[in-house]
Amino acid sequence: MTTWREEQPPAAPRIGAAGWLRVALRAPLLFVVVYGGLALLLALRLPERLAFGLHRPVTPWITQGVCRAALWLLGIRLTIRGRPMQDRGAIVANHAGWLDIFTLNACDRIYFVSKSEVARWPGIGWLARATGTVFIARDPREARAQQALFEARLRANHRLLFFPEGTSTDGRRVLPFKTTLFAAFFAPELRERMSIQPASVIYRAPEGEDPRFLGWWGDMAFGPHLLKLMAHRGGSRAEVLFHPPIRVAGVADRKVLALLAEAAVRGPVVAAVGQAPVPAGPAAATAG
Repeated sequence: MTTWREEQPPAAPRIGAAGWLRVALRAPLLFVVVYGGLALLLALRLPERLAFGLHRPVTPWITQGVCRAALWLLGIRLTIRGRPMQDRGAIVANHAGWLDIFTLNACDRIYFVSKSEVARWPGIGWLARATGTVFIARDPREARAQQALFEARLRANHRLLFFPEGTSTDGRRVLPFKTTLFAAFFAPELRERMSIQPASVIYRAPEGEDPRFLGWWGDMAFGPHLLKLMAHRGGSRAEVLFHPPIRVAGVADRKVLALLAEAAVRGPVVAAVGQAPVPAGPAAATAG
């Protein structure tokens, strides 16, 4: 994976006897909950699509329930502050790794937007495809077709969620937002009806652990990271703060929209768990 690499990940902690016992108890339950739930989702997806087209009144509820159960099994307590918007549009959030998929799906019935490489990642790719993720390729030749796909999902009232940083970090900072995906919301037939809701995702490590305990970035492998979470004693917390939506019609262009969303997301993250913030400025406004 291509991720933020400014700081080296911590060494994987040694798992003791109690940790391996927790793995033995949690792993089968996680497998049943996640893959059993998603098998049900896939079984219902075809009849749902035949009956409702892109509108999906049933399967997003299954995804949300599976993700809430998975967080509980991993010993991660979820707190939601604010409310996911009911307006049409998208949610944008900071990105600390694969755990965000469970954390944000547990908060609301959403569809992720992700780079196309994720579809090929072992385990995670299958989950992403099963839950209706919109995959975006980085090839500029496909930009027009992908924007059309993006707009089609928005017209179907899908609430999309994407990570404008374009990469994951250790969870203690927010990188400048890239502006590319914000462009879809300025299509003439969409702009007047769309909103962007910033959301800050804050992870708190168990007492005595490295503050970056839940983050997944750099060259960290998925398997050892999942094993570490299954082995830990609990006490981790995930907090999602939903900010007031930003009406696209009231914003000049995608660069301004990205800067407004970035500022809203960054403040609570840095205040709660962060180091020195990455300043928003011309680099953020021109990236992407």
